[in-house]
Amino acid sequence: MFHNDLMAKIVSLCKRRGFIYPSSEIYGGFGSCYDYGPLGVELKNNIKNEWWKEMTRRHEDIVGLDAAILMSPKVWQASGHLTAGFADPLVECKKCHHRFRKDHLKEEKCPDCGGDLTKEKKFNLMMKTFVGPVEDEASVAYLRAETCQGIYVNYKNVLDSTRLKIPFGIAQIGKAFRNEITPGNFTYRMREFEQMEMQFFITPGENEKWFDFWKEERMKWYLNLGIKKENLRFKEHKKEDLAHYARAGVDIEYNFPFGWNELEGIHDRGDWDLSNHAKHSGEELSFIPHIIETSAGADRSALAFLVESYREEEKRVYLNLAPVLTPYKVAVFPLLANKSQLVEKAKEVYKMLKISDVKSQMSNVFTVAWDDRGNIGKRYYSQDEIGTPFCITVDFQTLEDDTVTIRDRDIMKQERVRVGELINYLTDKFYDFSRNLQCSR
Repeated sequence: MFHNDLMAKIVSLCKRRGFIYPSSEIYGGFGSCYDYGPLGVELKNNIKNEWWKEMTRRHEDIVGLDAAILMSPKVWQASGHLTAGFADPLVECKKCHHRFRKDHLKEEKCPDCGGDLTKEKKFNLMMKTFVGPVEDEASVAYLRAETCQGIYVNYKNVLDSTRLKIPFGIAQIGKAFRNEITPGNFTYRMREFEQMEMQFFITPGENEKWFDFWKEERMKWYLNLGIKKENLRFKEHKKEDLAHYARAGVDIEYNFPFGWNELEGIHDRGDWDLSNHAKHSGEELSFIPHIIETSAGADRSALAFLVESYREEEKRVYLNLAPVLTPYKVAVFPLLANKSQLVEKAKEVYKMLKISDVKSQMSNVFTVAWDDRGNIGKRYYSQDEIGTPFCITVDFQTLEDDTVTIRDRDIMKQERVRVGELINYLTDKFYDFSRNLQCSR
C-alpha cells in the first residue's frame, strides 16, 4: 500500500465513520482546522484519559492542573514568545503569492508554481486577540501557544497549597494555538491543537537521571497502547538545534505515511522558565528547581493510533485499536430487526451492559453500541471499521438457552456465552488483551 494512498484512506474513513470532519465544512472549510465527530471525540478522550491515568494515578508525585487559555501578556513577554525566538522564517512566492516556511523548502523556487521567492522574514506564531470592549494596545491578549506556561506561573501556588516536595510533577491537558505558516498532513499540524504536558521539577544536578527516566517512560506508554517498536524511534536534538531554553532534548517520532515525525518531546529545560518568571513578576522563589518536560500532542497521538491500527483484508477494513482506546468496546445486534422477540431480548442485553458500564470501576470497559441496520454481515464490517473489539448477536438459540454469540474483531472467531456470564467474560478478555500486549512489547 502506497503511503499517500494510506493517508487518503485514513482521511476518508475518518469522515465517513464520524471520527474527524473538516471544520466549517458547509462554508467551504476553514484552513487546517478539524472537528472531532461522535467517534473521534471518544477516541481522543480515551487517549487523554490513558495519559492522565498514567501521569496522575500511576505516579504518586504528579498532580493535575487546568490553567486558563487567556493569561496576562506579561507571561508571554517573560517566556520569550513575543520575541523573534518564537517565529518561523516566512517566504512568499512573487508569482502565486503562496507562503511557506523557508526551512521546510528543499529548493529556492516555489514548490507550487516554480516562481521566485521573496526574502526571508520572521513571522511570530502567537495568535493575538483583545480583551474588553475596546480594541487597542492596552487590551491586547494572546491565545496560549503552549500549556506549560500555565504550569510555571502556578508552580508556587501548587507548592504552597499541597504537601508536595521536590521531585514532583504537574500535568495538564489543554488547547494551544499557533498561527502556523504551513499547517498540513491532516490533523498532524494544525493552528488549534491539544497538548498533554507534564513538567517535572527536580533538584539541579539530577537532570540526566530524570531526563533518561522520562524518556523511557514515555516511550513505554505508546508501546503499551499498541504501537509497534519498529514504528517508533528517539531522535536526539543536536546542540545547535535545541530550543534556546533547553539543555537537552529528544523527540519520540512515529513513522507516519508522510514520514518520520514528532509525537512527543522530552526536554531538559533547566531553570530558564521559572527564573524568568521570577525576574519579570517580582515573585520571590526561594529555591528554583530545574524542569524535565514531557510534551505530547493529543491530536498527533490520535492520528498515529489510527494509522497504526488500520488494516485491510479482501472483504473488510478494520481498526486494530487497543480496546481501551476504542470508541465502543461492544456492539449488540438482534439477528433480525423485524423479529420483536429478538429485538426485545437484544435490548435487554444492551441495557445490562450499559448499566455495568456505569457501575464498573474499569474505565469505559463496556461502552456499548446498538446496531440493527441491514444484514448481520454488514453490521459486523461496520463495527470492524470503527474498531469495536466484540460484537454480540442475539439469535433464535438465545431465546431457547439464554446464550449469545460473541465475535472477535481481529480473528472473526465466534463463540457462544451465557448472558449471565457476559460481564465476566468481557472483563477477562479486555484484561488478557492488555496483559498480552504489554508482555509482547
